[in-house]
Amino acid sequence: MNDTNKLIWRRGAAAAWPICLGYFPIGLALGVLAQKAGLPWWAVAMMSVMVFAGSAQFICVAMIAAGATTPAIILTTFVVNLRHVLMSSALAIYLKGVNRKFLAVYAYGVTDESFAVNLTRFREGQWDRWRALIVNHVANSVWILATVCGALAGQFVPQGALGIDYALTGMFICLLVFQLQGGIYIITGMLAAAFSIFWFLLIPGDSYIVGASMSAATIGYLLKRLYRRDN
Repeated sequence: MNDTNKLIWRRGAAAAWPICLGYFPIGLALGVLAQKAGLPWWAVAMMSVMVFAGSAQFICVAMIAAGATTPAIILTTFVVNLRHVLMSSALAIYLKGVNRKFLAVYAYGVTDESFAVNLTRFREGQWDRWRALIVNHVANSVWILATVCGALAGQFVPQGALGIDYALTGMFICLLVFQLQGGIYIITGMLAAAFSIFWFLLIPGDSYIVGASMSAATIGYLLKRLYRRDN
């Protein structure tokens, strides 16, 4: 490896390490929860390799533990991961002219955290696709390792110990709080909570998760358009 490649690796890894610090404890928690839900370590490894989407994996594990149907799990995780289309579209302007094989490998590693880091670096300049790729896949490697370690260690962790069973709820509360950056966002969050409660009480099954999310997001989008038109 020449000096240029070493520098690319060093800078990419340096940008990725804060993501890795966050991924490891959350990945451990996911692995433990998955083991408690009845998934073997190899299934957890396959999920992390094939999906690599923390929020979707947490939702999947929670729904498996709750006895949800396979179509409900697939539909829910699909809707949750639709945000990746928007993130990839925002990054596409910095990857013009790149061949499709590279884009396929790069797109696989896009997450909320790697998207935020790479988009910021691209906007600041002096950042290229190879450094961005390293950010994605260093974080990916740590996530896979953490989830597998959690699944292997889960058999030694008592059910509900250390508040691990609260990890999913806590993570999404944290994500929600960071998204509340204005009145419209707060209204959308409150609508989602209200819709999910009423939907759960009135309609049997697991459809309340998808229904409440899509209904609240649609109303939030319309409110935002109306606000922009008035201003």
